[in-house]
Amino acid sequence: MTARQAMHAKRAVAPEINPCPPGPVGGQFKPLCEPEIRQIYDSALQILAEIGMGDVPAALMQQALEKGANTNEAGRLCYPVSMVEDVIAGACRNFVLHGRDPKHDIEIGGERVFFGTGGAAVQTLDLDTSQYRAATLRDLYDFTRLADSLTNVSWFTRCCVATDVADINELDINTAYALLKGTNKPVGTSFTTANTVDPIIDMFDIALGGEGRFRERPFCKAHISPIISPLRYGEDAFDVAMACIERGVPLNNIIAAQSGATAPATIAGMLASTLAETLAALMMVNIFAPGYPMIFSNWPFVIDLRTGSFCGSGGEITLLNAASAQLSNWLGLPSGAASSMSDSKAVDAQMGLEKAMSSLGVGLAGCNMVYESSGMMASLLGASFEAMLIDDEMLSQVYRVLRGIEVNEETLGFEAIKESVYGDGHFLGAQHTIDAMQRDYFWPSALTDRQQPAVWQEGGSKDMWQRANVKVREILAQHNPVYLDDNADREIRERYTILL
Repeated sequence: MTARQAMHAKRAVAPEINPCPPGPVGGQFKPLCEPEIRQIYDSALQILAEIGMGDVPAALMQQALEKGANTNEAGRLCYPVSMVEDVIAGACRNFVLHGRDPKHDIEIGGERVFFGTGGAAVQTLDLDTSQYRAATLRDLYDFTRLADSLTNVSWFTRCCVATDVADINELDINTAYALLKGTNKPVGTSFTTANTVDPIIDMFDIALGGEGRFRERPFCKAHISPIISPLRYGEDAFDVAMACIERGVPLNNIIAAQSGATAPATIAGMLASTLAETLAALMMVNIFAPGYPMIFSNWPFVIDLRTGSFCGSGGEITLLNAASAQLSNWLGLPSGAASSMSDSKAVDAQMGLEKAMSSLGVGLAGCNMVYESSGMMASLLGASFEAMLIDDEMLSQVYRVLRGIEVNEETLGFEAIKESVYGDGHFLGAQHTIDAMQRDYFWPSALTDRQQPAVWQEGGSKDMWQRANVKVREILAQHNPVYLDDNADREIRERYTILL
């Protein structure tokens, strides 16, 4: 038996180990130093205390004033510094985002990093034509079950909008149903109006086996944008938040301002402004429900000031989202940010460099929940099945970097070096090597090509887009999970207009 054959034989019987599992600790990248954090934080507090919030819903205004807020000469709602800091001190620090299968539960808080999906793309990059077309409900279901099969997508939030469902209520309900059918991981969804909250949570109760079951293990978070930048509340989103609190739905309050348009163009000014807005969302929740589970999702976005078009990627947006995660973690709040929102329309080199840079930067900053990280293309206007699969492989590499280097007696390998020097003169086939291969290295799948040029050419000279297209088709043909039993599915279909 050759050394190579011996190595293969040893690997074949070795236990399977994931060298880069989701949830490593980040925080290695700190774009802001401590004095800079304090300056940005103090500026955010000053914004809330002096400029304040506009378009305040009446119920929020009354509750906030009773809790110690005030209004300025312009009639805007202002939060005193002491009031904000009291709310921060009593806010939720961590919570479990449940999966319908407990093996998918993730604890949100600290600096553990998890990547997932997000977005509201109105177009899908078609698997057959490689052209963009209107996204459909079937696309959403297919994206859901594709994500269900991917190790590094820790939760699934709608990545595309079912444009073939015109009625708003039916859109919300059918979106939630597609999530139920396609995955038992944690999920997230949007409620267009507060009217759809109760029907959807009732549907979740049916799926879990009875009234009140969702509250016991909430597996779905609500994606809400309660602030209209700059510094105004949105009444519809406020109503949705209150309805979600009534039903025990964790909140992901997203602030998505755009530099130079709805926030200052300077990076420091934008961070101060959007931090103030995210704190305003925290105030909104906590003055009604102190300590309620909320993800502090500050997603500072960038526009190209030459054209006014949204930019999903680049050095600036990487810095902004990494810094926003650092600020959230400094406050001790569950953090959310965004990455991997490639501006490329094709699965190409531009996509790769943009996604890799932003996902690594935000991951290293220690963001708890990194959104938009799988499948998003065309500056969030499009979603791609192939990109979602490639992103999953990329995220293994990101997790491997975050895991870092373990230095101990075993990994230093003194005895292995000694055995090699006095023995065969190489490390091939040694147990120390086999153990390291399983434990310390991520070995890419068929998507990443590491073969010699001649072998690649003999195989048809396929690029990653082509290889991913084949693999996606295989997964979608084979992965048809059944996460709703027949009785629950029948009851849901009797009570709701299900279009899938």
